[in-house]
Amino acid sequence: MKNWQELAAICRTCNCSVQYAEPLRNHTTFRIGGACSAFVNVNSEETLRQILGLCRDRNYPYLVLGNGSNILAADSGYAGVILHLGKEFSQIRQDGTTLYCEAGATLGRIGKFALEESLTGMECLAGIPGTVGGALYMNAGAYGGEMADVIVSARCMAPDGTISVVPKSEMELGYRKSIFRQDGRIILGVTLQLQKGSYGAIKEEMDSLLGKRRAKQPLELPSAGSTFQRPVGNYASFLIDQCGLKGASVGDAQVSVKHAGFVVNTGKATCRDVLELCDFVKQTVLEKTGYQLELEPVIVGDPAKPANMPEQEAVEK
Repeated sequence: MKNWQELAAICRTCNCSVQYAEPLRNHTTFRIGGACSAFVNVNSEETLRQILGLCRDRNYPYLVLGNGSNILAADSGYAGVILHLGKEFSQIRQDGTTLYCEAGATLGRIGKFALEESLTGMECLAGIPGTVGGALYMNAGAYGGEMADVIVSARCMAPDGTISVVPKSEMELGYRKSIFRQDGRIILGVTLQLQKGSYGAIKEEMDSLLGKRRAKQPLELPSAGSTFQRPVGNYASFLIDQCGLKGASVGDAQVSVKHAGFVVNTGKATCRDVLELCDFVKQTVLEKTGYQLELEPVIVGDPAKPANMPEQEAVEK
């Protein structure tokens, strides 16, 4: 059992909010997940630095969360501190065709900003329901484009609180991967290089891609976005559909009848439901097609632990 008085003191001093035993289902687009020990809405780099120092000194696990759109949280929650970079980390600044976007700025908002300034390059990314920090962390992409196409550099904080600027050449960007998934640095903001374009052409392309998303993807139901990574030489959705798995379900987790590449939450799905369904899909696809599918969402917490609510420790008010 941990005593969170030191964390509470930091949050009081820095005037940021902290919640204890906070359900992660309230902060993920899948609407799944048990409680974390503490959920902090980080409001400044100094707050982040102080909390990282506390976590380092006390050996507290921590995890940075943006929009929670590519997350599958365990039913047992997360026994540690969730550091949420949200609206206080969402400024966008422009210098000609270059944008500096803080990590909590959503791709949709950046896309709208770029459109208003007649800057092209964000059209394929604007419909992804995540923050730009999370998008770079995963090298998110859609419709033939990805973050690697527009990123110049990222401003990051290391676990010891030091800040550095990481150029694209050092990011080791690949399909749904980056160096940030391995080295522990927290993305504070990114510099994007766009190009001057025609407002009308940009809007037409953006509207077209958003229309495709609405028509083909199950946006009306909670999900973590694409559930499986694209296998080399094929598409997960095609293989799953080919195996007749649309509509397959475990509990309230279901392979979308609208788009086979999505597992959706039709009610009160659990992490266990989702993983059991995904295992069934992976095994069926492997047996029938020879393709090995891999999960795309990041799993938070330990899915093997039984569902529970971490006890809220006494905190000095």
